[in-house]
This record gives sequence, C-alpha cells and structure tokens, in this order.
Amino acid sequence: MTMIERSVSYLYPHGFARLAYTEWESKPGAPVLLCVHGLTRNGRDFDDLARALSNRYRVICPDMPGRGKSEWLSHPQDYGFPTYLAAVSTLIARLDVETVDWVGTSMGGLIGMLMAAQPGQPIGRLVINDVGPLIAREGLERIASYVGLDPKFADLPALEAYLRQVAASFGPLTAAQWRHLATHSARKHREGGLGLAYDPAIATPFREQPAADQDLWPVWDKITAPTLVIRGALSDLLRPRDAVAMTERGPRAKLIEFAGIGHAPALMADDQIAAIRDFLAA
Repeated sequence: MTMIERSVSYLYPHGFARLAYTEWESKPGAPVLLCVHGLTRNGRDFDDLARALSNRYRVICPDMPGRGKSEWLSHPQDYGFPTYLAAVSTLIARLDVETVDWVGTSMGGLIGMLMAAQPGQPIGRLVINDVGPLIAREGLERIASYVGLDPKFADLPALEAYLRQVAASFGPLTAAQWRHLATHSARKHREGGLGLAYDPAIATPFREQPAADQDLWPVWDKITAPTLVIRGALSDLLRPRDAVAMTERGPRAKLIEFAGIGHAPALMADDQIAAIRDFLAA
C-alpha cells in the first residue's frame, strides 16, 4: 500500500501549528486506525505495523507536536495533553470519519485513554502499549534522565549507537529495524552533524511533574471501549499489579505480556503485530 506524507493545522493556546502525519492508503471505505507514538518518538515508528494492517485499515500515524516533522511550539509549557488532544481531534476531523481505532505507545496510550474517557468520544477499539493509569515513578525518573538532553552526533551510526543504548528496552530488533528507527530519529543541524528529531523543550513540562507515581485511575474507570493492554514483561513504567488491575476495572481490558522486553514493545515483531491485528478484528 502507498504511504503519503500530509499535514494539518491545529489551534493551541498560542496560535496555530502544523501537525505532520503519514497516511497508509487502503481500500475505499476502510476503517481508520490511528497510531500515536511515545514521548520522544515519532509516527514512523509504526511503519511495520501500518504496512501489515493497511490491507484492512486506513492507517494514520501522526508526529505529535514538537516531534518528527511536526512544527515546534513557541511556548514549551504547551507541550501537554490539552495540546495533544486538540491536535488529534483536528486530525480526526480532517480525516472526515466519526470513529477510529487507536494504538498508542506510552504517551500515545495516555492520550488515547484521555480521549476515550470523554463523553461522545470517537474511539472504537483501544490498544494501550505499556502504560496505564498508574504511572510508576521509577519509569518516569528513567525517562527524565535522558529526555530533552539534545545530544549531538557526528553521523547516523553514532546516533543509532546512542538509540540502541537508551532504547534497549524496546526488545530484540533487527539491524534493519534499528537503522529505520535511527533514520527517522535524526534531524540535521545547520552547523553540521545530527540531533534527535524532537524539540528538546518537550521535557520542560515533563520535568515539572513531581517525582511520584501518577494516578489516572478516575480516567481509566470512565473508559468503555474494548481495550487491549500490551506490556513488556520487564517494564518499569507499567508494573505487573497495575496491569492486572486494568483487567479488573474500567473497560476490563485484555492483557498480553511479551517476555524479555521492557518499556516499551516496539510493535515491530510479528507476534506483537499479530496480537494487535487479532484484537482489532475480534
């Protein structure tokens, strides 16, 4: 299927900004699957998943504000869930559909949870990848240790080596998959060399959060959409007891764990893609 790069403008507290996204075309009238990435990532993380599901879905993968090819925001304090929800709502309106299915990794899962908890929300089926309504302090501290540091790299192999280190918990990826992630994680510096493809200022509101567990159980309890929770068995962000609790309250989610993986499964492996395909088709 053909992948097309598009963009749409959305309104946030300090003006309009451009949201970039990729659209994987499918057969006419195909349902829409929206795939939303994690804190420092971008929509190209989902290329393998989108390619596998585009025979059934019109797959849409946005670069959230300040990431990938999307515009950086003028005020760092605007990097937060109200802006992200506004951006995604505008995107859904652009797609001219009433409902979407949702796959969200980490931050993308939280955005999906917040949207699915709203009255009249548009999500049909919800896949949450390695995050939940109780966000563990340990995982937040680990992410805070590297997000927003803005390292510089001489070339793509150096950036890939860094990514293999900080994202080792994604699971066992092939050399081609690591190179794919590195290629789409790079931005060119005017003075030469490479940086990471996100605005370092996204860390500003993230670091202003207290160093404590974040409790979103009241949000979870409002969700009624059929939900799948994917967990890396070694995850430090979604703890085992919290994942089990997600199957017992709110939407009473289905839970699947993948051994030997931490935060967060990359959704590139065949078994991870198959789990999502089977749930969406149920």
